Amino acid sequence: MTGKERAAWRAKANSLEPLFQVGKGGISDALIKQTDDALRARELIKLKVLLESSPVSVREAANEIAQRTQAEVIQVIGGVIVLYRESEELKQKAAQKEKNKKLAAKKAREKLYKERAAQKQRFTVRALGKQK
Repeated sequence: MTGKERAAWRAKANSLEPLFQVGKGGISDALIKQTDDALRARELIKLKVLLESSPVSVREAANEIAQRTQAEVIQVIGGVIVLYRESEELKQKAAQKEKNKKLAAKKAREKLYKERAAQKQRFTVRALGKQK
């Protein structure tokens, strides 16, 4: 990932709230599973490490979670970790949404053309009726 891409992801993560906390229990399998599910659903997530009670440092936690979820560490500031992992599911959903959008626009255009054709036909019939 390039520096510009990383900066763009950091900017997007700025408005996010942390989804999970790493506390005195450390990094459990449940935390990894939840993080994995969240990355699949969102691509970009923020986690918080409770500095006073966590048995691991923030950087260690970021590296371990990223390794176990195949994600990239975008940023570590204070007790906050930002992770990113590209999601095929999200790409497929976005592609399907775009396809549906185009289909709806096409149907709307067809409906408009039919309405205009019917209106033109009514106008022609009225005009011919007045000539007689």
